[in-house]
Amino acid sequence: MSTQRFTPEFKEEAVKQVVERGYSVPDVAARLGVSAHSLYKWVKAVSPDRSEQQSKDLLEAKSEILRLRAQLRRVEEERDLLKNCHGPLPACAR
Repeated sequence: MSTQRFTPEFKEEAVKQVVERGYSVPDVAARLGVSAHSLYKWVKAVSPDRSEQQSKDLLEAKSEILRLRAQLRRVEEERDLLKNCHGPLPACAR
C-alpha cells in the first residue's frame, strides 16, 4: 500500500475549489483523484479554528457592549438634565 504525496500547490488549489468556489468535497475529491477524507483534512487545516472564531466573535460582542453602555450613559445624562429643568426650555438653557 503506497501513500501518494501531493504538492502544497495541489492541496492549496483543491482547498480553494471547496472554500472559495463552493464545490463539495466529494465532487472535488473525485475530480482530482484524491480521497474525500484527505481533502476534508486539508480544508480543516486551513480553516480557522472554531475556538479562534468564537474568541473573535466574543471580543467583537464585548466591544459592542462597551460602546452601547457608553452611549446609554450619555443618553441618560441628557435625559436627567432635561428632567431636572422645571421651567421652560429656554430658561433651563441659561
